[in-house]
Amino acid sequence: MPIIVNLDVMLAKRKMSLTELSEQVGISLNNLSLLKKGKVKGVRFNTLNSICSVLDCKPGDILDYVDNHE
Repeated sequence: MPIIVNLDVMLAKRKMSLTELSEQVGISLNNLSLLKKGKVKGVRFNTLNSICSVLDCKPGDILDYVDNHE
């Protein structure tokens, strides 16, 4: 998939665990883990907003696009 999830990078930069993020955002650890691994088909804007708010970042810091046609 050309969408890359860099959630683990932002967590490392903020020195935060996935468990801490889960508690602060109010999303299950399992769902955040699936998102981190790129195993989801989509993410709601309000979920992305909450994650960005807690991590003090922009959506582009978490999500990236790689063009496989080059």
